[in-house]
Amino acid sequence: MWREFELKLASLFSGGKDSTCAIYKAEREGHDVKCLVSIFPPSAESYLLHYPNMGFTSLQAQAMRLPQIVAQTDTTDPEVELKELQNLLDKAKKDFGIDGIVHGGLFSDYQRIRFDRIGNSLDLKIISPLWHLDQKNYLQELLESKFKFIVTSVTSAGLDQTWLGREIIKDDVEQLVKLSAKYGFNLAFEGGEAETFVIDCPLFYSPIKIVKANKIWDGYRGRFEITEAVLDK
Repeated sequence: MWREFELKLASLFSGGKDSTCAIYKAEREGHDVKCLVSIFPPSAESYLLHYPNMGFTSLQAQAMRLPQIVAQTDTTDPEVELKELQNLLDKAKKDFGIDGIVHGGLFSDYQRIRFDRIGNSLDLKIISPLWHLDQKNYLQELLESKFKFIVTSVTSAGLDQTWLGREIIKDDVEQLVKLSAKYGFNLAFEGGEAETFVIDCPLFYSPIKIVKANKIWDGYRGRFEITEAVLDK
């Protein structure tokens, strides 16, 4: 039987608030996160994976002092991505002795079903600490827990270029609640309405300082591309 606690886990890691918070919550529940698993998709059209600034997840891994297993895909075919993810998790199982996977999904059945498929195939337990959390309470809890994260892309009506590169604070949550109600986007951005990048949190031994970045805006959508960042020791 699976133990309810103290599983050795691999984190499906994108560098955003959700995958990072999932690690935080899993460790608070007594689990041991042994490594990060990240796939770099070729474009933002991936169904399973986050795209903006994925290359800087290596800096976040350093900040958490966790090893990271990575792969680069050359297609956005979700089945190919899923197979590559399974290969990485199989490697994590062999190299780090993991017996479970932790991910930051909140409501996406598309992702959950596919992660469950991988777990069943590799005999790994799936840990989903954020599943069906109240979105407003979740965002507030992140800030109260000293998570600092910036917006790295926006693709929804109601979210303009002023959000790009912005560090989310308490007042922003209230504004996002109003915008979400008006424009109908997912408050926690799980539908891809926006992406985030964590620059500091309780898991980090050093915060991340963004040195250089570019804002790209086409009038409807935009992204904040980090070009240089360092650990702010």
